[in-house]
Amino acid sequence: MDDKPRYSRVSDIIQLIILMQSKINGVTLQDIQEEFGVSRRTAERMRDSIMNIMPHVEEIETHDRIKRWGFTNYSLREVVSFSAENIALLEKLTQNLDKITAKELKNIITKIKALNSRRINSIENEVEFLMHSEGFGIRQNPVYKIDLDALSTIRQGIKDGLKITAVYHDKKRTLEPLGILFGEKIHLIAREPDKGEGEFNYLLHKMKDIKLTRESFDSKGFNIQEYANLSFGIYHGEIYDVKLLFSPEVAEDVLQYNFHPTQKMKQLEDGSVKVSFKASGDRHIIWHLFKWGNKVKILSPEKLKKAYKDYMLDVLKEM
Repeated sequence: MDDKPRYSRVSDIIQLIILMQSKINGVTLQDIQEEFGVSRRTAERMRDSIMNIMPHVEEIETHDRIKRWGFTNYSLREVVSFSAENIALLEKLTQNLDKITAKELKNIITKIKALNSRRINSIENEVEFLMHSEGFGIRQNPVYKIDLDALSTIRQGIKDGLKITAVYHDKKRTLEPLGILFGEKIHLIAREPDKGEGEFNYLLHKMKDIKLTRESFDSKGFNIQEYANLSFGIYHGEIYDVKLLFSPEVAEDVLQYNFHPTQKMKQLEDGSVKVSFKASGDRHIIWHLFKWGNKVKILSPEKLKKAYKDYMLDVLKEM
C-alpha cells in the first residue's frame, strides 16, 4: 500500500505549484499557511504532495535558516512576456478594488510572475521601484495626451536619480523628478533647485522638450503615495482636519465611498454618517462636496465652511 502523504484539493495544489514557480527562492511552510489559510500540518501535506508528483521540486538552499521548497529546474515555459510596468499597473489596481476582486487579481499577478520566472528577480525589483515612484491621485477624470517618449525619459530620471531639463510655462527649467501622480491631470512631482526648497507639481501635458541630464540628485527617501495622501486632490497646501455630516438619505452610498485614505466613518443613531479625514486641497474638497448637494454639512474647520459658502455665492452671482 502507498502510504505517502497526500492532499486532495487539486485546485490548491495547482495554485501552490504556480506560487512556487513565481518565487525564485521557493516558499516556506509559513508562506503556504498564509496563502491558503491552512494549519502547519496541512501545509506540510501540500508540500509533500507536490514533491511526490513534481520531480524538480526540492529544498532550496538559502542564506537564512528557514527551509524553503521550490523548482530546481523550471518546467513552465515563458510563452508570454509581461513587462515590469504591466505587473506594476496590476499591483496598483489591487489597491482600489474590493477585497474579493483584489484577491482574484493578485492570483492573476502570481500566475504572470510564474510565466516570467527566469527574470523574476529583475522584474520584482523594477515593480517595487514603479510602485514607489508612481501612484494614484485621489481624484480622476479628464485624459490628456502625453508624449510616451517624454514619459519614458521622466521615468528613467526617477529610476536612475538623474535631473531632467524641460520647458514649462515658456521657461527652461532643471528639475529633480521624484514621481508621477495620476488624477484629473497627470502631474510630475519634482524639486526645482532654482525655485527653492520643497516639492512642486508640474502638469505633464504642458511640459516640452524634456531631456535627461547626466547630473545626479538625492531623492531623500521621497515616497509618492505618502505625498499623495496628504492631499484631497493633487495640489498641496494647508492641511485641514475635515469633519463632515451626511444625511440618512445618502448613508448607504457614503458608507461605501472612498473619500480619502485617512478617512474615518461613524454612523449615528439617527442614520446619518459622520466622516472625518485630514487633507489639503480645499478647492478640490469644495468641488467634491457640491456632488452631495444639501445632503452634507461641513462641521469643521470653520475656514473650509466659509470657503464653501463664499464659493457658492460666487457661482450664484454668475447665474
